[in-house]
Amino acid sequence: MRRNLTDIDALKALAHPLRQQMFTHLNRHGPATSADLAAHFGADRGGTSYHLRQLARYNFIEEDRSVGRRKYWRAKPLDLRLPYASEDPDVSAAADAIGQQWMDQGRRDLAAYLSERESHGEFGEAAMHSFGNTTLTAAELKQFSEEYVAFLTRWHRDPATAAEGARPVTVLFNAFPTPS
Repeated sequence: MRRNLTDIDALKALAHPLRQQMFTHLNRHGPATSADLAAHFGADRGGTSYHLRQLARYNFIEEDRSVGRRKYWRAKPLDLRLPYASEDPDVSAAADAIGQQWMDQGRRDLAAYLSERESHGEFGEAAMHSFGNTTLTAAELKQFSEEYVAFLTRWHRDPATAAEGARPVTVLFNAFPTPS
């Protein structure tokens, strides 16, 4: 589901570094409790619960009532879009902070993968890195990006119900005018 992030409060909620880490973890690994996440991130359980409630308040995650008696949280499948051209400087700053966190996470993931790629077996053989350029109009760039997101959406798998042997896969996509 496409979601244009233009609400400053939602942007600020997602921009918090620990919330961003928890949101990423839930997206990659499926439902977890606040205790699970607190232990994973070495954070205070009460603080973790607060951050989860904030993510839920702004519709990034939701309670997963199908797991059991304990309170589990899961990420909502979303196509999050950041507003890089906003008249509100606070919205732009929050969007820039989130975009930077996404890029940093992507770089860390890639560096970690490259340092251990031999240990990934068939996944390492299936992985691909590509770099390319093209020349497009603004309308074509928009269409290209929409088609890419639609393609990625078709391949989205919920970690909780993924096929046996499936693993989280990081997908990085950036399409922007090449700087002069």
